[in-house]
Amino acid sequence: METTYAWLWTLLAFSLTWMVFHLIKKKKAATKEAEAEAEERIDGAADVIIVGAGVAGAALAYALAKDGRRVQVIERDLKEPERFMGELMQPGGRLMLAQLGLEDCLEEIDAQEAKYLAIYKDGKHATLPFPNDNKFPYEPVGRTLRNGRLVQRLRKKAASLSNVHLEEGSVKSLIEERGVIKGVTYKNSTGEETTAFAPLTVVCDGCYSNLRRSLVDNNEEVLSYMVGYVTKNSRLEDPHSLHLILSKPLVCVIYQITSDEVRCVAEIPTDSIPSIANGEMSTFLKKTMAPQIPEIGNLREIFLKGIEEGLPEIKRTATKSMSTKLSDKKGVIVLGDAFNMRHPIIASGMMVALSDTLILRNLLRPLPNLGNTKKVSEVVKSFYIIRKPMSATVNTLANVFSQVLIATTDEAREGMRQGCFNYLCNGDFRTNGIIALLGGMNPRPLTLVLHLVAITLTSMGHMLSPFPSPRRFWHSLRLFALALQMLGALLKDEGVKEMLIPTNAAAYRRTYMTTTK
Repeated sequence: METTYAWLWTLLAFSLTWMVFHLIKKKKAATKEAEAEAEERIDGAADVIIVGAGVAGAALAYALAKDGRRVQVIERDLKEPERFMGELMQPGGRLMLAQLGLEDCLEEIDAQEAKYLAIYKDGKHATLPFPNDNKFPYEPVGRTLRNGRLVQRLRKKAASLSNVHLEEGSVKSLIEERGVIKGVTYKNSTGEETTAFAPLTVVCDGCYSNLRRSLVDNNEEVLSYMVGYVTKNSRLEDPHSLHLILSKPLVCVIYQITSDEVRCVAEIPTDSIPSIANGEMSTFLKKTMAPQIPEIGNLREIFLKGIEEGLPEIKRTATKSMSTKLSDKKGVIVLGDAFNMRHPIIASGMMVALSDTLILRNLLRPLPNLGNTKKVSEVVKSFYIIRKPMSATVNTLANVFSQVLIATTDEAREGMRQGCFNYLCNGDFRTNGIIALLGGMNPRPLTLVLHLVAITLTSMGHMLSPFPSPRRFWHSLRLFALALQMLGALLKDEGVKEMLIPTNAAAYRRTYMTTTK
């Protein structure tokens, strides 16, 4: 018996010794890790380096600095940008700005209220309002604007914080040590090459990012070109609508961007781009596109006036699509158009960028500092999942519209184009549902999939009417096959789970679709 007790006491003593030893070892490791993080925080000039001060970069700089982070922002050109993309802030984007405390950046830039989508096809048209949905906790109105003015307002607000250092410089490369990004090498405004270090680097230098290729093997696809110009000293008879004309072969868009300026945009295929320099583009717009602009209100008049007056100001930009792909390197996050692009037909790029900014800010907020690459890597993985309801909804809708609204002589495709127009013009819950998705008011991928199925069935019904002849039946089957092919490709890109399981969308809505900052 005494021998048994002795063995038991020995075993207990051994177990206690083992437990104490491992607790001490774990505590030392935690202390060492904390000291390493603290040392990195002290040595670094900043907690975060942000490359690019566009909408995403400037908004993130402000949000992180408000949380007490030291932020260094390096922007290639601090002059007001001149571009004609990013000129519509959807209602969902305005909500994200409010969540970030940046809603006042839409003031004092002569932004115009955007309340409706006006859609035109073959002499018919409909005006579709953003639905007044009680579930959407913000005013259901967007803003059309000069993108450069908004960017400058965001930069000014970020730079007003003492812990934000905004400087002009051209980032040449990322500094990497054993798979961890430690900082950047850049040329400052004086042309001197220098370096900056921080525990976390955020790359958001736009669609022409020169750093993305060093982080992910992901190439953008050029879909078409947008040609745009501004008609000055003009005001649309309906200035609160985004006017979408289903012209041939691709769409035209007209909208008010300031109180006396109207933006006119025509989409052109990649294989037939008239020259701007020798006047071919001007002739193309006047002879081919202008006759397709409705004479409703003063749309055609303003479209033609801008061509006559604005030839030197006609600009061209590529429309691009690029799916998301995570980098396997640590200490870095890619954001904005450098991370994800979609066709601009639904004008939701800024909204997705601001949603991503809000998610990233909330995920980083609990971390005492950002030197723990393991924890930051976990944040990046969570970010990729949480962003899906908004990004997948917008990406899918943009890609579907960009394909379906192309004019063609193919009867099946043209049937889908007509069916989409009919579906949008119904004016009932179907219209409200699509417009709510477009405006970021209801970011639910499954709801979008159901609408796409309904559009397909509507298109098939249109093709079979007034009676289902063999020819019409054949083309309706082809239409169905095209829709399945399109939906399958989109599900593959965005993820079947993310698109069809509603739990992520419900969690996103509870967390981010509120007016609480």
